Amino acid sequence: MRLTTLSDYAFRVLMYAGTTGERLITIEETAEAYNISRTHLMKVVNILTKTGYLRGVRGRSGGITLARRPEDINLGAVVRATEPDFALVECFATGNQCIITGCCRFPNVLNEALNAFIATLDRYTLADLMLTQRDFRTPHIRSGKKRGPDFAGAGRQPAGPSSSSKRTRSAAPSKS
Repeated sequence: MRLTTLSDYAFRVLMYAGTTGERLITIEETAEAYNISRTHLMKVVNILTKTGYLRGVRGRSGGITLARRPEDINLGAVVRATEPDFALVECFATGNQCIITGCCRFPNVLNEALNAFIATLDRYTLADLMLTQRDFRTPHIRSGKKRGPDFAGAGRQPAGPSSSSKRTRSAAPSKS
């Protein structure tokens, strides 16, 4: 599962807006803080404003701020609002042409995994991600260290419903 850039940027905007309290921030300021495209942020801010996570103020001294307290912004809800779909495989999408759709069991496994992913996000709020304004002034780039998944025991057979019912090949009779 990979979140779209839209969701990634949505979390960044919310985190940045959350650090400023009531002060209005601009799209330009946020784009500069993260060194990301202003054009992309305009779309993100529009969606976050329409879905009630940001409040926009028009005019010369306008900008954006959080429309809710960080404790009231659920991460799972933000992902649901910003992800266009959760079509992890072809059969999850409209126009599916897979010939085994009617009997395939893989979607059940993927749905379980996706539900676990969203359930984890549902346990957290923006308050759990909050940084300070100082964090945005000093780059904290870790070169050489991957921050992605830590699959403990990678390469081992995962324990699961079918792990005890593995098929084994019969050994060939020994020649004596």
